[in-house]
Amino acid sequence: MKTLLLTLEYPPFKGGVANYYGNLIKYWPVADKIFVLNNNEKKLIKNWFWPKWLLAIWQLKRTVKKLGIQHVLVGHILPLGIVTYFSGVKYSVILHGLDFSLATAKAGRKKRLSRKILKKAENIICANSHTAGLVKDFLKNDISNNKIIVVNPGVSDQSKRDIKREAQIKKKYNLKNKFVILTVGRLVNRKGVDMVLKVLPKVLKQVSNLHYVIVGNGPGLGGIKKLITKFNLTNHVEIITRADDKNRNAWYNICDTFIMPARQIRNDFEGFGIVYLEANLASKPVIAGDSGGVRDAVQDNLNGLLVNPISLKEISASIINLASDGDLRKILGEQGKIRARDKFNWEKQVRLIYNALENKKAP
Repeated sequence: MKTLLLTLEYPPFKGGVANYYGNLIKYWPVADKIFVLNNNEKKLIKNWFWPKWLLAIWQLKRTVKKLGIQHVLVGHILPLGIVTYFSGVKYSVILHGLDFSLATAKAGRKKRLSRKILKKAENIICANSHTAGLVKDFLKNDISNNKIIVVNPGVSDQSKRDIKREAQIKKKYNLKNKFVILTVGRLVNRKGVDMVLKVLPKVLKQVSNLHYVIVGNGPGLGGIKKLITKFNLTNHVEIITRADDKNRNAWYNICDTFIMPARQIRNDFEGFGIVYLEANLASKPVIAGDSGGVRDAVQDNLNGLLVNPISLKEISASIINLASDGDLRKILGEQGKIRARDKFNWEKQVRLIYNALENKKAP
């Protein structure tokens, strides 16, 4: 069956959604049966036209006819779900979390359209169990539950270490004999970096050699810098706003524990948290906020510790616990590596989507 992925975010566009779709194409079981129509060259969204997505209907129909497409994978419920809804082609919708919550948060046109789009879809593919639950509650008796499937993101095993690079980084940042905790990700409030900074003064009294490394950038950077100054943490915190994949992977191997106590803020929540699994692949335990879709990525006391993301007490206790128990760190890290490698293999995850589409195809 010839399938088309319709998406606004696709590599080289950066971010978790683009990474998900890039790997979906890379690992599609029948390579010559999957195609992509994305917005990297502004083919779908025209800012000079209203509504901005209207001409995308023509673009989609043209592509479907030219390539003989039989099924469309819709990467964004709004506005691309509207485009596909009116195109007349069979389609399935992929939901990650924030995309769905923003589309259905308030009563009105967007919410009504979202309901119509999802009811007409052949499949509703959710990137995490939390979003799947929200979709079931939203649609209630409008569809059968077997139409909703959960396909978590996969992870790529970066097993080849660059020991020389790691040694250079350790020397540059004077990390000898330091207990390093690490956060990697876009710096937005829900990631919980602020909560980590708030507990560090207390934690440092028991873990004096702790050093917190933050790899990322984003709108929360200014607030993070203010907290570092406020709590006098300049000598204990490092912010690295630019890091390529090789340096990022080096940091996973350098750190002793990964931490990201993500929390839900209004309709914004962590859809999954691929960074937890990336840290696990480096045999590192993780501390994660028990919110949103994080429970799919982290199982408490299996590959890390789940904490109440708004509890300073739980966050500080988890850091101190792992800092003082090397055996626990090793066990959680090793279990995490096996789980990430075996359960979240990209080929296996993409096959789930492929099978769902093939089982629903017309006879």
